[in-house]
Amino acid sequence: MSPTLLQSDRLHAPIVADSTSRTLKLAREVLTIESREIEALAKRLDAHFVAAVALVLHCKGRVVVSGMGKSGHIGRKIASTLASTGSPAFFMHPGEASHGDLGMITQDDVVIALSNSGESDEIITIIPAIKRLGAKIISITGKSQSTLAKEADVHLSAEVAHEACPLGLAPTASTTAALALGDALALCVLDLRDFSAEDFARSHPGGSIGRGLLTRINDVMRINDAIPSVTENALLADGLLEMTRKGLGLTAVLNQANQPIGIFTDGDLRRAFALNIKASTTKISDVMHANPQTILGHQLAVDAVARMEELKISSLLVVDEAGKLVGALNMHDLLKAKVV
Repeated sequence: MSPTLLQSDRLHAPIVADSTSRTLKLAREVLTIESREIEALAKRLDAHFVAAVALVLHCKGRVVVSGMGKSGHIGRKIASTLASTGSPAFFMHPGEASHGDLGMITQDDVVIALSNSGESDEIITIIPAIKRLGAKIISITGKSQSTLAKEADVHLSAEVAHEACPLGLAPTASTTAALALGDALALCVLDLRDFSAEDFARSHPGGSIGRGLLTRINDVMRINDAIPSVTENALLADGLLEMTRKGLGLTAVLNQANQPIGIFTDGDLRRAFALNIKASTTKISDVMHANPQTILGHQLAVDAVARMEELKISSLLVVDEAGKLVGALNMHDLLKAKVV
């Protein structure tokens, strides 16, 4: 590297350090301001918020969320959160609404309209038409005396004392407040609906959340001839042959009622060889682990993951309510099913 470049690096080092300090200071100020504004918002919640929750909870149609610009982006997130937590909802662009999309709204719907100023032309223009349709309107604005606030059936204040933008121009704390308010609204409705984790999973079937909450052990376990098992009177050699054929790294040892009374694993095999135990003459019941860990097939696959991690084991035998062996699985099966 040339001396000139090294000298240039030294000249810029103080500037980089100063820039880093300034950046971190501003970032902390932004987070502090936004958290402070949300805390203030929480303290201001009152009967208006309760009324808004009631409107959404008892909505016979759908919740239609609308907003322009940054408020529109926040509105899309609120609509998405409502839809995934039990309240059918969608986002409607206010500009498109004036050109036909108002036909999406019915008298049974609830409209959530967002505008920090409460005076956004695109929103104000469609309010009279929405009211003529008979739909209820919840407004979220930063100005309680604005046109949108006054025209709504329920107004929720998302007013902030300061934006986090150092210029005081870019919507930052105000959009964060509106988003948090929308989250609070959606989750309070969720709570009153007794919306369960399984209800949530049904609207998320394609993701890891859905797989974790919907996949049962019955769905991923090995069954019938794929289950490695021998009777309690079998020789160790028979158990080893069964382990090799089924490739699960274990074999279940069953009594006459088809109930697992023991398990023999790869680890047990290594210990048996270390003790010079003869597979051709030793009964598997003499070297098995008694009282094996079992799980019911109707339980969630994530329950099997939790059990394996807790006990530091890699396989489980699956039984029915009578304790009879119906399946087996290992961590690889769970990984393949994408529940881990």
